Amino acid sequence: MDSNSTAPAGFMKAAVLHAFGNEEQLATEFILVPDVDKDEILIELEFAGVGQWDAFERQGGYAEMLKMEVEFPYVLGSEGSGTIISKGENVKGFKIGDKVMAAGFLNPQGGFYVEFAAVDQKYATLVPASLNAQEAGGILGVGITALRGLEDILQLQKGESIVILGASGGVGHIAVQLARKIGARVFAVASGADGVGMVRNLGIENVADGYNEDLLAAAITAEPEGFDAALLTAGGETAKTVMQSVKKEGRVAYPNGVFPLPTSEDFKVIAFNGEPDADIISRFVHYVKSGNVKAHVDKVFPLEQASAAHVALQQHYLGKLVLEIK
Repeated sequence: MDSNSTAPAGFMKAAVLHAFGNEEQLATEFILVPDVDKDEILIELEFAGVGQWDAFERQGGYAEMLKMEVEFPYVLGSEGSGTIISKGENVKGFKIGDKVMAAGFLNPQGGFYVEFAAVDQKYATLVPASLNAQEAGGILGVGITALRGLEDILQLQKGESIVILGASGGVGHIAVQLARKIGARVFAVASGADGVGMVRNLGIENVADGYNEDLLAAAITAEPEGFDAALLTAGGETAKTVMQSVKKEGRVAYPNGVFPLPTSEDFKVIAFNGEPDADIISRFVHYVKSGNVKAHVDKVFPLEQASAAHVALQQHYLGKLVLEIK
C-alpha cells in the first residue's frame, strides 16, 4: 500500500497479520476504526513502539502460552503516542486534544500498529514535558516492563547491586536508568562499542561490552562478592555467564519474550510480563518526571514498513525502534 493512500470513511490504515509467522506476514491494509467504549479514549497515533515481544506475539507465542482465542486480521503493538480525538462518557482527567502515551498489552481492541487506537483510560497518561513524541511512542511498554522487573519482581533496594544484561536494548536501557534512580549499584552489559557508549551517556559508569570482553572477570571486578540481583533481557550463553556472578541467595528475572530461555540450576529464574496497569504507569511516569528518564530511539520506520522494523529487531540496534504512523 502506498504511504499516501487515504482510508475510506470509517476505516484506518494498519499493519496487520492474517496468520502468525515471520515478519513477511505483516501487511498494510485498511481496517475499521475501533468504536470507543465508555471507559476508553481514541488516540490518533503519531508513533508506535516496536518491541522484542512483538516478534514473540507475531509468531503466536502469547496466543499459545495464554490459550487465547484469536481473530484475524490481528494488529500488533503495545505502546504508542498521539492525540486524543474522542473519549467515552466515563473518561475523567483527559480532554480532546491532549497529547498522551498509552500501553495496551494484548489489547482486545487491537494493537498500536494503526492510525487510531482505542485504549482504556487507565492505560494512558499525559506525555511528560521531558519527552518528545518519538520517545513517548516507544518508552511506556519498555518502561513498565523494566520497572515491573526491578521493583515488583526483583524488589531491588537502594544500596543493592544489580547486573543488567542487554543494557543497550529497549527494556535494558530504561532498566539501567531506573535501577540507578532506585539507588542500586548498576553493572551493565551492553552490545558493542556503540552500545557501551550509549549506556555510559545515560550516566552508568560500570559498563561491559558483551561482544568483546571477559564478562565474568569484569563482573567480579565490579562486585567481588557477587550481585544481589540480575535482570536478563537476553538469553543464551551470555546469560549463563552473567548468572555466575550473582550471589547464591540472589534474585534473577527476565521478561517473557527472551530467547533462548534463561535457566539455572543455582537460582529460581522468574519470568514475568510487563502488563500495564494504572499503578505501574503512574510509578513510571513519576521516574520520568523526577529522574529525567529518557528513551533512545535508534531507527524510525513508516507504518508501511512494519515488516522491515521486525527484521531490524533481529539485527544490532540501540534502545528502541518505532513506527511513524503519520
